[in-house]
Amino acid sequence: MMKIRIITLIGVLFSGLWLHAQEIKLISRQDAIQMVKENNRDIKISQQEFLESRGDFRQTNSIFLPNLAVSHSGITTTNPLMAFGSKLNQGIVTQNDFNPELLNDPDRITNFATKIEVEQPLINLDGIYQRKAAKRKMDATALKTERTIDYMVLEVEKSYMQLQLAYQAVEVLENVLKAALENKELAEDRYEQGFLQRSDVLAVEIRVSEVNNQLQYAKSNVVNASDYLAYLINEPVNTIFQPTDSLEVSLLTQDELEAVPLERADIRAMKLATEAYGEMLQADKMSFLPNLNAFGSYELYDDEIFAGGASGYLAGIQLKWDVFGGYKRFGKLQKSQATYEKAKLEYDSYVSQSEMEKNRASRAVKDAENNLSLTRLSLEQAEESLRIRTNRFQQGLEKTSDLLTAEAQLSQKQLEYAQTIFEYNFAQAQLQFLTKK
Repeated sequence: MMKIRIITLIGVLFSGLWLHAQEIKLISRQDAIQMVKENNRDIKISQQEFLESRGDFRQTNSIFLPNLAVSHSGITTTNPLMAFGSKLNQGIVTQNDFNPELLNDPDRITNFATKIEVEQPLINLDGIYQRKAAKRKMDATALKTERTIDYMVLEVEKSYMQLQLAYQAVEVLENVLKAALENKELAEDRYEQGFLQRSDVLAVEIRVSEVNNQLQYAKSNVVNASDYLAYLINEPVNTIFQPTDSLEVSLLTQDELEAVPLERADIRAMKLATEAYGEMLQADKMSFLPNLNAFGSYELYDDEIFAGGASGYLAGIQLKWDVFGGYKRFGKLQKSQATYEKAKLEYDSYVSQSEMEKNRASRAVKDAENNLSLTRLSLEQAEESLRIRTNRFQQGLEKTSDLLTAEAQLSQKQLEYAQTIFEYNFAQAQLQFLTKK
């Protein structure tokens, strides 16, 4: 009995000091949503994925824009062919250079060449479809980023509700502990007056210890909920958040109870990704056709570096047709066809699954609404029962065990009601997430 009293005293002394060891930061629901949009790592990763896909799309500009390269090289040689060619390029060939002895055994010659090369694609049908596919992939990634933001907002709303629920549990159990301590004091007075047995006093003290233990668990839940919220909004995990918005029943407007919209960001992203696979299939088909490209170069030659005493140019057009590549293109075409068909099936499956999830969420809202009414009535009944039993106990007309049972039932109903509010609000938030355009 003495041990129980010591535990109870320690719990009471420290019940109000549990947050003083860590920083407490007030936060509203809107602040949490804004912070998750600005600081969440998953959103930033998704934004970088969009930049990657945009970089891939910009690479396809090469099917319209020319390739330009500039080079400068220098050689020294006694190779007959290279030596004679270098003299031709430098424009220094003389009649004496046609002497067979000099042609076969030339003197060492040095040649420096500056070359400007241009390649201009003219007709590349496969490249055009590859560009279309890259554009659809980029748009799909942008929509994926948008949906990631929606999901993280839902997740932070859930986390914020969990934090509200944790604080609500702490408040409930602190009130329960206060009432239990008052009953404990009353029981001790009545024991000293000889109206109660020692076992009754011990039962009250055990009840106080149990409530205090539940309170410590509830406070740990506050820390856990704060840690997860801090993770979502990229804040230090040693921060204890305290919601400025209380846990209340939120109402859903009728406009939000719609079917799953096909223009929802993630569904549109799936559609664009499917279309991108279709464009890649067309690109592989177009690879069987020839490509037409123009090319040209301007060259400067001299026996001194960066001099350029002689010059010349080259221009032309190339029609290239890879007739057979060892069946590689046929295999790639078959793979693209299968990938496209798979993407269409995945899109249909995703839409069907989204509709199923929406229907489930709608039923969850209705079930939570019914449960909310039931738990509210149960809470009112438990409050009235405890009030009556407390009055009778104070008058000596009620057993200690019955009073403790009524207290336990009330605290349980209060926690159940708070849990039901959380489930109802989150079910609505999830339904909004699934039906958002």
